[in-house]
Amino acid sequence: MTTNARAKILLAFFSFIALTFSTLPSAWAADSNLKGIRGSFFDFVDDPWKHVGKEEESARFYSDGLLVLDNGIVKDFGAYGDLSGKYPGLAVTKISGRLILPGFISGHIHVPQTRVLGAYGQQLLPWLQDWIFPEEQKYQDPAYAKKGTKLFFDDLLAGGTTTCLAFVAPFKSATEEFFDEATRRNMRVIGGLAGIDRHAPPEFMTPPDRFYRETKELIEKYHNKGRNLYAITPRFAYGASPELLEACGKLRREYPDTWVNTHVSENPTETKTAAREAGCADYLGVYEKYGLVGPRFVGGHGVWLSDDEFERLHNKGAAIAFCPCSNLFLGSGLFRLGRATDPKCRVLLTFGDDMGGGNRFSLIHVLDEAYKVGMCNNTMLDGSVDPRCQNPAEAERNKLNAYRAFWSITLGGAVGLYADKWIGNFNKGKEADFVVLDWNGGPPATRWHQSLICDDNGPKNMKEAENLLFGIMAVGDDRAVDETWIMGKRAYKRAVETAANVAPTGPDVQ
Repeated sequence: MTTNARAKILLAFFSFIALTFSTLPSAWAADSNLKGIRGSFFDFVDDPWKHVGKEEESARFYSDGLLVLDNGIVKDFGAYGDLSGKYPGLAVTKISGRLILPGFISGHIHVPQTRVLGAYGQQLLPWLQDWIFPEEQKYQDPAYAKKGTKLFFDDLLAGGTTTCLAFVAPFKSATEEFFDEATRRNMRVIGGLAGIDRHAPPEFMTPPDRFYRETKELIEKYHNKGRNLYAITPRFAYGASPELLEACGKLRREYPDTWVNTHVSENPTETKTAAREAGCADYLGVYEKYGLVGPRFVGGHGVWLSDDEFERLHNKGAAIAFCPCSNLFLGSGLFRLGRATDPKCRVLLTFGDDMGGGNRFSLIHVLDEAYKVGMCNNTMLDGSVDPRCQNPAEAERNKLNAYRAFWSITLGGAVGLYADKWIGNFNKGKEADFVVLDWNGGPPATRWHQSLICDDNGPKNMKEAENLLFGIMAVGDDRAVDETWIMGKRAYKRAVETAANVAPTGPDVQ
């Protein structure tokens, strides 16, 4: 081959290489699975109750941040100025005038109570008999269950809730519909068939052998399939025979990586009756008797737990779901938040809206009510009522500032549910569920509050973000949720308000 021919071949080869690389997006950012979200971000890296007086050390805030996603998983997260150069050519969605937080997590909620929300005027046990059992019975009809379950998930997303630990009706078909609908929406959920065979209408009860068989079938079908996780679900010890609780214990031994979801010490009458009928010293002891208390055990409410029960929960790595809305709505009592967060005996916590005993789907509303419960407890412990009950440290732990509040429905909720390896903050490898908050959403008062804290562009630093979040929780409501995203895809967008459907507000209105 002549020198001239060899030169022509080499020239053609290098021209081909140059043309090939010139058609690629710049600098390896050509991965079509990558996308970015740019905006103001707030999330958590630690428990703020561990940083008393310095709670800001538990959180992260980027006024101009970048979340890089790979097929719905967080690939990178940080300040836009630091990360943008690493991903030239990245397709970025910019979200302005909003605050982006990890998706909210409800640790206690009832799917088949969606259409009986706000039933009037009774404590727990008669309320169940008069309102709840008759409504949940309707979920034996697949068509009724399908429509109600769709409404349930619609309302979750509208409130910014992306994950829940849920009670389903005591019917296998309704439980299947719950998991199937969650799968269609690609949401991470934990739930299970609710078991009850005592203190309920006969047609509503589940015989223990059927409960065991159907729960086993449901675990095999749904647990760890996609984003579904299964919870063995004795509705409450008050409504469970020894045989039913033994079936639950057997299932937990056979499937040790499942959850246990139930109620504990919600109402004084329920608490005393359940312990007495089981021959136990206290309510928690009923579940301990059947080997149900340990990691991934979540007991709803815990209003009337003794100090000894708190200590046993701590020792066994079990969790309580704090449900202030229903505790107040049904007159159950004030959960001792400061006791549960004692650093010497810390109990895992997750917050729940407990719809329909709780009268809202919104976890923002839950935080508002939780703050008030904590303040009442604070007054009882600060010495002003009875100096003999004074406990300044516990009194302070009851005060729910913005850090403690939003930790509890994001990363704290995930920790309480043993789900923080998947969700809860924007760490690399986490699933990209998040909520976009509008600090001007909600009643007109939210706009006046916001104007005291920051300009229309939003918070510039951690302190402004803290004050803005507290205002959203104290003055706002679910209208503050502008968007909800699941695995990096928008699943909900608040309807745009127009002059035709919004009354004029503000100081210029005459």
